[in-house]
Amino acid sequence: MSDLEQFGYREQLARRLSTLDLVVYGMIFMVPIAPFAIFGFVLQEARGMVALAYLIGLAGMLFTALSYASMSRAFPVAGSVYAYAHRGLHPLVGFFAGWLILLDYILLPALCYVVSAIAMRGLAPAVPAWVWLLGFVGCNALVNIRGIHLAARVNLYLLAFELLTLGLFLVAALHALAGGAGAGALTLRPLYDPARFSLAAVAGATSVAVLSFLGFDGISTLAEENRGVAGSIGRATIGALLLVGALFVLQSWVAADLARGMRFASLDVAFYEICRRAGGNGLRLLVIGANIIAVGVADAMAAQAAVSRILFAMARDGRLPRALARIHPRFRTPYNGTLLVAVVSFAVSWLFAAHLDDLTRIVNFGALSGFLLLHVSVVNHYFRRQHSRDWLRHLICPIAGIVVIGYVLYEMDAKAKLLGACWLGIGVLYYVTLSRVTRKRPSALQADASS
Repeated sequence: MSDLEQFGYREQLARRLSTLDLVVYGMIFMVPIAPFAIFGFVLQEARGMVALAYLIGLAGMLFTALSYASMSRAFPVAGSVYAYAHRGLHPLVGFFAGWLILLDYILLPALCYVVSAIAMRGLAPAVPAWVWLLGFVGCNALVNIRGIHLAARVNLYLLAFELLTLGLFLVAALHALAGGAGAGALTLRPLYDPARFSLAAVAGATSVAVLSFLGFDGISTLAEENRGVAGSIGRATIGALLLVGALFVLQSWVAADLARGMRFASLDVAFYEICRRAGGNGLRLLVIGANIIAVGVADAMAAQAAVSRILFAMARDGRLPRALARIHPRFRTPYNGTLLVAVVSFAVSWLFAAHLDDLTRIVNFGALSGFLLLHVSVVNHYFRRQHSRDWLRHLICPIAGIVVIGYVLYEMDAKAKLLGACWLGIGVLYYVTLSRVTRKRPSALQADASS
């Protein structure tokens, strides 16, 4: 019996991805140069200690990655945190975990398009934003419908380009610091500045910075397209997070010291102005172009792939309209879900074009809320049901993740909490309607809920 058959499913998606493909996918989803787009916001929130915000974010996400690794081994199915909470806790909790993570995955492509459209203003200000948005959406939808293997090949080339651009920035920035620009040298202030330190401020900055880490969790949505050995999803998740997390801390540290004494025209273009100080207008234009490709194409493409698998998994279980579980007969991809995400992404990106910071916080609320339920699922499934003696992985790390993520959520912007609560309220209404229409609650079948 295959892994899927024991959970009541049949093979529908194409198993074409190696462990390396999964690591590359996770790195692309997180975007190694992600701090470029939101650096100004994090710098302001953290009172200059932007590297500390990313380091705390990495610590919190590492606990989460370990929990993903544990649950992906127990339940190697598509659906990510929806499937893990559904089977590790209860189908009802699984529904709301999936509903919350959708707030992240559905809005994340839109966020990518907004960031890219902002960057395009610096290259072609005469072109209307909707033209760029439509082009990004259409390109990514086409690649994802054509198949995950094609997306994996494209991801490898895009990752190489991003790393090359990051390397050029670091060399130029370090050279500029050595020449007396900014702080004049690398200092410890981006990590800790005792004169300006505030735990609440750093936590608030982390709630924004954590956006850059979102994506390592997307690896778990490809569980039914992985041809690797058992545990490859978990190893790829942790590996991708550590690699990209180290790059985040390094680039934000260097950029924060180089930015010392600068006044920015706008927070959303702060990093581009830092690039001009480091290497002139040529480096600025290169970084803008790299960010457009990384966010508007690579990241958004990965996000579309992830959310279409979440929709597929929930629709397959009857939690969403069945049409979203349909698989393309030739390419073996959930094409209806991909098309739906494309339409929603375009609409949201158009509406939030002038509210990048608000969209960022809403996306983070959905992700962090889903992560909390993931950690609870690990403790319940392994420690309570299975009586695991691995206290570190199945009790201490999940609880640490709950504490870190819970605090970041607590310090999150009030508007994000309000909008997140509204989304959760819509989920409650949808669930009640679904239960009444079908005359039954979501079944505990396949869930181990009775354990």
